[in-house]
Amino acid sequence: MRVLIVEDERVLADAIAEGLREEAMAVDVAYDGDAALERAACTGYDVVVLDRDLPGVHGDDVCRELAGGHPGRILMLTAAGDVEQRVDGLALGADDYLPKPFVFAELVARVRALGRRSAPAVPPVLERAGVRLDPHRRTVLRDGRPVRLTKKEFTVLEELLRADGGVVSAETLLDRAWDEHIDPFSNIVRVTMATLRKKLGEPRLIETVTGAGYRLEA
Repeated sequence: MRVLIVEDERVLADAIAEGLREEAMAVDVAYDGDAALERAACTGYDVVVLDRDLPGVHGDDVCRELAGGHPGRILMLTAAGDVEQRVDGLALGADDYLPKPFVFAELVARVRALGRRSAPAVPPVLERAGVRLDPHRRTVLRDGRPVRLTKKEFTVLEELLRADGGVVSAETLLDRAWDEHIDPFSNIVRVTMATLRKKLGEPRLIETVTGAGYRLEA
């Protein structure tokens, strides 16, 4: 899941981002409304966690702009927690509303719920060529044998399974499994693919399509 945190309190923003990364999400951060709109124009975020009181472009205007054309869901995060304020936020186009202070576990649950609504419907368990991946339990089996993967390896394998035999580019994998700070010229995808192949074992399942990307063989 790709998430954008828009929060001008930098300590809070960075803490939320780090916490969501621990939940295996790819997270970017913007500290004002202008930066939020710039990032959203370049990246298709599944969920935008949006503070309402932002410097520069106000959070209300960011919400209105994103609701009018961005495909992702919006979770409005603000200190204004009375009913009238919540109704106003939802009327602007927000999909959910969480007042501060909040319990982090609830934030994670709401982000995951919104992410499921923004993503196309997929089977609860993904299977192909003897590989069985359960996104909810975060387990992987190869021909019934448990396979222990890192968070990045799990996300890469999940993207290949979702493609259902189609080619997934290295750029797409970078976008889905890593955040904006990763070097686009890094060989991290190739390295991750090598370790993933080794853990999945023989016969080899992941094919490199020269000049295009990777796909999971049938």
